[in-house]
Amino acid sequence: MKKQLLVLLTAVLLSFGVNAQVKSSETNVLVLIYSQNGGTYKMAKAIAEGIQEYPNTKATIKRVPSINAKEKLNADVEKLPVATIEELANYDGIAFGSPVHFANISADMNYFFSQSIPLWTSRTLEGKPATVFMSAGSGAGKEAAILSFWNILASHGMIIVPTGIMGTATLDKTVPQGNTPFGATSLAGSPVGTRPSQSELNLAKEQGKALARAASGLKNTENIKTVKTTSTETKIDINKTLKDNNIVLPEAPKPVGNYVPFTISDHKVYINQVALKEGKILNPGKVGATVTDDQAKEATYQTMLNVIAVLKEACGGDLNKVKQCVQLTGYFNTTPEYTQHAALMNSASNLTALVFGEKGKHARATIGAASLPINSAVEIQAIFEIE
Repeated sequence: MKKQLLVLLTAVLLSFGVNAQVKSSETNVLVLIYSQNGGTYKMAKAIAEGIQEYPNTKATIKRVPSINAKEKLNADVEKLPVATIEELANYDGIAFGSPVHFANISADMNYFFSQSIPLWTSRTLEGKPATVFMSAGSGAGKEAAILSFWNILASHGMIIVPTGIMGTATLDKTVPQGNTPFGATSLAGSPVGTRPSQSELNLAKEQGKALARAASGLKNTENIKTVKTTSTETKIDINKTLKDNNIVLPEAPKPVGNYVPFTISDHKVYINQVALKEGKILNPGKVGATVTDDQAKEATYQTMLNVIAVLKEACGGDLNKVKQCVQLTGYFNTTPEYTQHAALMNSASNLTALVFGEKGKHARATIGAASLPINSAVEIQAIFEIE
């Protein structure tokens, strides 16, 4: 009898251990909108409600910045936190909401995504589930607008979650409704009834629940894969990673003074580089004055390419000898009031993580400077550990 109890207890404990390993942490879903008069925001709240009805799932509503800083926004929308393009990587799924502007998404949302090139090149959003909802004054062009948004998401490799015929069972067919098989919409300009209508809000809620289900399922699948992975690290060929991601390293810049491009001490490689490309500084000048954020991010990406090119020389031509990126420090030539240094530095961090995987995770510092050598917008100091 004692032996049977011992076997039963052991089985329970083993089962508990496996369940504890695969139990997912909270699924975080972002509801990201542009809304001026509040119609899209009301739909966003219904989306978020549906997301949070799914077990162990949290919804966060944020807005994209307005192109026109003086634009008058709905009071509730004005209070929403403003998202940055880099933070999209931190969520397990994203619902995008926008008013329909001439059968397309709003200019503000479109401009926000124009800053996503570093996310695209590093494949950061690949495999994340996404869905789209909209608010249309007349209703004209709503399907075309959603499909145009889908093109952007597909380019990032996101998994698109449509609405299909969900919510149609409770649809009030006595008044015009904004339902589509692609995503919930509201006929904001309809003179019949309050907008968004209850049917439109119900569909948005179902859409949010569908997104949460997809995000949670994908996250749990990844967790199970992690549990099944052995402690033996899979060998990754850095050269294949560079080729697969179309990353071409430049020729390592040569010193122009009495110094060397790198030094090695106790298996640590120390490197400093600026935004040099083909013998010239890429996007020279001061960030916040003559250099835009996008230009600064491009310069930061180029600077990190130069760092990796020098690192390759330090490794005798074999980047597979890299054991860890220890520290990156970014120095940015900015105006005194500039504060977005960290967002600029993400271009370097994302590239490092893409090339070196787990070995690319590093400590980081970002510093503003009154000026930098040869008018470069950025300089990066890097420390790597090698074999």
